[in-house]
Amino acid sequence: MTEKYFPVTHVIFDMDGLLLDTEVMHEEAMDRILRRYGKRYTWEMKLKQMGRSQEDAYKIMIKEYDLPITVEEMMKETSSFYEQRFPCSKLMPGAERLLRHLNFHKIPMALCTGTKEKNYKLKTKHHQNIFQMFDVRMCIPDDAEVKTTKPEPECFLVCVKRFPKPTPAPEQVLVFEDSLNGVMAALRAGMQVVMIPDRRMDQLHRSYATVALPSLEDFQPELFSLPAFD
Repeated sequence: MTEKYFPVTHVIFDMDGLLLDTEVMHEEAMDRILRRYGKRYTWEMKLKQMGRSQEDAYKIMIKEYDLPITVEEMMKETSSFYEQRFPCSKLMPGAERLLRHLNFHKIPMALCTGTKEKNYKLKTKHHQNIFQMFDVRMCIPDDAEVKTTKPEPECFLVCVKRFPKPTPAPEQVLVFEDSLNGVMAALRAGMQVVMIPDRRMDQLHRSYATVALPSLEDFQPELFSLPAFD
């Protein structure tokens, strides 16, 4: 094992764009709204929104594009679209294999997502056998103990405290993320982070992570002293 990686005992996963292929649905919903005002949804805007709660993401877009619409109106407008699309969410490549592997080896796992509980249920509707493997599940927007969202580290620090005892130290936890905001939150929490970035993300943003990989299929657990794949 190289000096770049350190042993871990616990793992935290983001969900959207990492375990579930839902980001394209978000892009479509945002673009539908912006086209009505003669604007286009850009990668730069997506980068700012990724990893944040839905409410915060909408606030950013309204401000950046100077839209004559409120967050509540955006929520209402996208709600019906998401209710139709989210149940169609598919697992990302390598997600099921990795989760089953860690679960088999009894590695404690947590899900820390910026999605609301309502949307979580829609997205995971057809994947309950996979998502029931998590020891801890945190939907940040509905969590009374978490006051800030990614890139602040609070969500990960609170999440760690909810693992079954004995509670791990931050440096014993490995976080999986797809967004820059999520990566920064994990690093600020004192944790190592594996990034599975969007293919459009530039090398500078990728470089912040402990390691950036094209897919979960490329992850080597043994680099972090986790059981290797058979």
